[in-house]
Amino acid sequence: MRETDLYTPVKAFLEAQGYTVKSEVEGCDAVAIRGGEPPVIVELKTMFSLALVFQGIARQSVTDNVYLAVPPFSGRTTRRKDALALCRQLGLGLLTVRLGPVPLVEALLDPARYRPRKRRRALGRLLREFQHRVGDPNDGGASRRKIVTAYRQDALRCAACLDANGPTKAALVAAAAGVPRAGDMMRADHYGWFERPADTPRGVYDLTPKGRTALEEYADVVSALGIPCA
Repeated sequence: MRETDLYTPVKAFLEAQGYTVKSEVEGCDAVAIRGGEPPVIVELKTMFSLALVFQGIARQSVTDNVYLAVPPFSGRTTRRKDALALCRQLGLGLLTVRLGPVPLVEALLDPARYRPRKRRRALGRLLREFQHRVGDPNDGGASRRKIVTAYRQDALRCAACLDANGPTKAALVAAAAGVPRAGDMMRADHYGWFERPADTPRGVYDLTPKGRTALEEYADVVSALGIPCA
């Protein structure tokens, strides 16, 4: 497929809406004009790419009505979703062009000024996590181990307390580790660190082998937390 293969269907699509369309005008792949309206510019590429996005941004210095035209997205739907999100934030339109005996042009997005809607719940989660997390235990961009969240820090407090004292009632762990939700956390056991040993009273928890490994993996975090559990 060549970029020129996309031009004829896009031209027909715009002409059906009353535009006069010409190609390669001042370096633009396609320019469409209808009456006294601002021009529409369409940049064509055989795949969605940053190079195409940069072209579209450059054309916005001429007109607000800029479209990017590519073949339909295939494979992962996240690629189409990400492309739409990027174009929406940049104010670019997006067309897909399906070739064949009867070509089909679909307008996925029209150019418009981006006005993001703030998500109050997401903001609340971000601020709560920031405020409750102790110190700065992660390296930005790190991927070698799990992110140390405030929840993981509390789980490490509970694990360190059990490591120091052996099987312990949840209420005592909560008091010693300073984690009021210790009982709920150990019961939920999202990380596989806690267990209820057989032949022990109700509400008593101990560490699993995975929990002891976690204490070794996050030894720097445990040390920084300064957990007084003994």
